[in-house]
Amino acid sequence: DMQRIRHFVTLFALLLVTLPAAAEVDVSDKLERADGELKVFILAGQSNMVGFGTVLGDKPGTMQYHLKNDPDKYNHLTLKGEPIVRKDVYVVNLSNPGKQKEAGYLDTNFGAQDNHIGPEYGFGWVVGEYYKDPVLIIKCSWGGRSLVHNFLPPSVEDYPIPQEDGDKGFQYAEVIRHVKEVTGNLKKYYPDYGGGGYEIVGFGWHQGWNDRISQPAVDVYERNLTALIKDLRKDLGVKDMLFVSANTGMSGWDVPERYRAKVTKHVEAQLAVGDPKKHPEFAGTVAGVETRGFARTKEQSPSGQEFHWNRNWESYYLIGDAMGKAMVDLVDK
Repeated sequence: DMQRIRHFVTLFALLLVTLPAAAEVDVSDKLERADGELKVFILAGQSNMVGFGTVLGDKPGTMQYHLKNDPDKYNHLTLKGEPIVRKDVYVVNLSNPGKQKEAGYLDTNFGAQDNHIGPEYGFGWVVGEYYKDPVLIIKCSWGGRSLVHNFLPPSVEDYPIPQEDGDKGFQYAEVIRHVKEVTGNLKKYYPDYGGGGYEIVGFGWHQGWNDRISQPAVDVYERNLTALIKDLRKDLGVKDMLFVSANTGMSGWDVPERYRAKVTKHVEAQLAVGDPKKHPEFAGTVAGVETRGFARTKEQSPSGQEFHWNRNWESYYLIGDAMGKAMVDLVDK
């Protein structure tokens, strides 16, 4: 039957691909999607977009631990026991010069420091498998920055043009500046760029701890996130730029009673922009990503830093993977 034929075609196509394929990506469709343009994605947020997923070490929750203990689940990320460097996905990060890896092919070193990942890792694997064209990820992330102040979109209130870090809206302005700087000088930032033009496809957002700890910030989060999407589209000149919002789910589903209502309102606001019933204006172009199922306990993790997902590599990988899958679903639509 046709389903079995398609299955065998997919398996054959997988054998032709030099990189192991990420799960659930149908490579036989990949060859139909090349148009010669560089596919650009922007990933923005605060410290959990910077990324504290720990790669090395024998503690539960590191990449090394998972490769040893869940080989069938994660060995597609390695070749001869070493993490694969994806030569079809390039990352540029101007956010924290001197502190983070600033540019290169996707590997496990684009988190807060070497041998740490953020959501860019899982995200890059999914979009890299999806596109035959090369992919560029522009990372714009700074620790400890809120949507209610640092990333505040300009349409929300009339504030002075931000001049320095700490000014209202400074990180919003920096996202726009970084994206324009990189896309305006592609050969400088991505030396292997071969011309052919580029397309800004989508924007991934994983931010929220600094808003989540303040009830007034939680109360206006959905309003601010809605404005963020609209303002970014306007200021980047991409009318229906796809947008994926991954919520701040590091407390999992079992949040302590004393702040459960506030946290629940916050994570649901982050998903609401992707609900076509609540935001029909975003139907088919915005998706919410539920991350509460990716939380791991401190016993399952290298650290007890709940606000950094206990530095659990798997949590960060799954967040990025889910963001990538949500993004390609939007592209398919």
